[in-house]
Amino acid sequence: MTDPDTPIELPALEYLERMLAGTLRPEHRTSTRYPTAISRTLGFRLVDIGEGTAGIRTDADTARFGNQQGTIHGGYLAELADATIGTACSTLLTPGESFTSVNLDATFIRPAWDGELIAHAHATHIGTTLTHWYCEVIRATDRKTIMTATSTVMLLRGDRATGR
Repeated sequence: MTDPDTPIELPALEYLERMLAGTLRPEHRTSTRYPTAISRTLGFRLVDIGEGTAGIRTDADTARFGNQQGTIHGGYLAELADATIGTACSTLLTPGESFTSVNLDATFIRPAWDGELIAHAHATHIGTTLTHWYCEVIRATDRKTIMTATSTVMLLRGDRATGR
């Protein structure tokens, strides 16, 4: 029998799967932080997870996240894509590994206003050190793409992962 006060370290993918299924227990831990502070602050919700993939939803609110034109700010959309890519990337980690973004390239296609947005990211290449990602953000109301993003993420191992 497992002592409920003894932490149980889970791989990120299993941790997130359990979180979505509602079977995560207080003693479960993983090497990365979920949800992240920025995701909690911005109201991002994990809705889908798999090896090398993630889906996140958010309720966009122009009163909180609007720009000068009255639409959702591109920085908010870029953070949504980055958070989704980072979550997908974490599913590839083994114990003692971490990662860091090398770049994020955002392409804004059409505006978004108040309403639910859905981001989905997946790996397009998984190398030994560098991974490449694609993320699409759509409006839930009409399923139209409002933004795409690509990113390169570096996997960190050994001493490079220490303290991250």
